[in-house]
Amino acid sequence: MATDFQNMADGFEAATSIMSVQVLEDGSCGEVRVVAGNQAYIDSIERPAGDYTMRTNKFVPGSLYTDFVPRDLNFEDFCFRSAVQKKCLHSYVKPSQMPVWFNMTFMPVGPSEGNIHYCTYTMEVNFEANTKRMSNISADLASQVLETCIKLRGAGDFKASMQDVIVDIREMCKAEHCCILLVDSYEKTCTVLCESFAEGSGLVEKRKKMSADDANSFYDLSIKWENLIGSSNCVIAKDDRDMELVKERDPEWYESLKTYGGRNIVLFPLKSGDELLGYIWAVNFAAEEAPKIKETLELTTFILGSEIANYLLLNRLKVLSSKDMLTGVLNRNEMNNYVDRLSNETSDKKESIGVVFVDLNGLKRVNDDKGHNAGDTLLKDAAKALEEVFDVNNIYRAGGDEFTMIVPGASAEDLIEWTKKLREIAGKYENLSFAIGSCAESDSRNVREALKIADQRMYDDKREYYVKHPGLR
Repeated sequence: MATDFQNMADGFEAATSIMSVQVLEDGSCGEVRVVAGNQAYIDSIERPAGDYTMRTNKFVPGSLYTDFVPRDLNFEDFCFRSAVQKKCLHSYVKPSQMPVWFNMTFMPVGPSEGNIHYCTYTMEVNFEANTKRMSNISADLASQVLETCIKLRGAGDFKASMQDVIVDIREMCKAEHCCILLVDSYEKTCTVLCESFAEGSGLVEKRKKMSADDANSFYDLSIKWENLIGSSNCVIAKDDRDMELVKERDPEWYESLKTYGGRNIVLFPLKSGDELLGYIWAVNFAAEEAPKIKETLELTTFILGSEIANYLLLNRLKVLSSKDMLTGVLNRNEMNNYVDRLSNETSDKKESIGVVFVDLNGLKRVNDDKGHNAGDTLLKDAAKALEEVFDVNNIYRAGGDEFTMIVPGASAEDLIEWTKKLREIAGKYENLSFAIGSCAESDSRNVREALKIADQRMYDDKREYYVKHPGLR
């Protein structure tokens, strides 16, 4: 007597379908079909909530699940483990490209028919995250996630703590390489926050051979990863069959992975709310650990996203408090703090200090004749010229059209050379002329005296300039 799957599905009040899973000759997952669905499940396809659209809005029993939604390796894995391996499974996830959370349950049902096995798939859609469901995890997983939280919460050095975390994650995945890549969609750049390699991994040398251009090109690859993840919350490609989906959706990255020596890949987005911060991936991981890896990283990435967002916010605030927003050099507040530190140094070890004061000649005339935009451009050009001579970490906009360079270890001879070079470079920029004064002290604790002398010498230089060019005042 054939199993009445429709009657079975109708016995559930929540949206439920009966899924069939084909087992291929090699024991892997074949076709996954929707055998039957109750009315709530059918409505989710024919009348989906929100702006989400299905591939077809007509439910036909026995259809491939990919007739309704894009292929999802994680969904196939859950169906396979439930139907074939007879496991009762639960997952609570937020798909990367959808504003909802899915509370999903899979239960095996029988009997099997040859190489076709069955399970139920029950889903509940939440528009707000349910923290109780997110925290409903095993003791082992809770311990591992808690350890990550403790490392990050007690971090004096965030990057060092993240390095410890990425080592733990790589070891949990039993992977050759694990990495967190930050993505800046405004600057269109990528930055490696931390990474870890297995001892003796051949990927280390390949990573060393990557040039700066290779690293920069990663941004062009990374912007396609959201489409690769699609309607899921991650990509876990365990074997060649799964990697075919990566090849189909992102052939360029697939070729890059293969060239790099990647046999499989785990890829999770790192987000704060709906803001994408970056990605975490593991290359050549233990495929048999995939269920544990998915469960662990789903919660760990939720925590990492929050911690990384705080770290980036603090960095932005530090930039805002220390940088001059027009020219990009350090501001007067940062200069005053540095001068205070030098002046109050208690160490017996003495170090020389060099100070250079510059002021723009003719800025008022440029503003009067060409407007403030032209004056702003001249200030930006001045900063660029200074950066050709001095390290950007030694340049401060002291205020208005004045810039100060404070250089530890500098000698009087260095200041003469830098002054000469700066006057030559200024000639490359339209209307750019510097009044320059400098002073070197053998003890950096005397930096205030050096500043006073350099300032006076700069004003002497400016007076000479206007004596020679009276019409440019």
